[in-house]
Amino acid sequence: MKALSYIASACLLIAAGAAQAGGDLERGREIAEKTCQACHGVDGNSDNPMYPRLAGQHADYLAYSLAQYQSGERKNAIMAPMAAGLSEADIEAVAAWYASRSGLVAPKDPRTLER
Repeated sequence: MKALSYIASACLLIAAGAAQAGGDLERGREIAEKTCQACHGVDGNSDNPMYPRLAGQHADYLAYSLAQYQSGERKNAIMAPMAAGLSEADIEAVAAWYASRSGLVAPKDPRTLER
């Protein structure tokens, strides 16, 4: 039974990844502004350590995560209602938007650069 669950999850991940190629970036930006920015920021670089940074994440991972929040497979009191109102096309669009954004790079410690 566990193997079947892993296979089903892998199939969903692959399907979500294939669908991301056509995500509507403008629609994704609109969704980010309306639904996501309070926690994750429009560009996906949240300043609040309580919320993950989404910028630069793989679109298939983001879409898969949103689908899990929608289905209830992944539990989160904040994300479940946010994802519930998104269509499949909306999920593809917002995932593509955040994947297209640049993530922040941690500053390098000058001491490690000298080595």
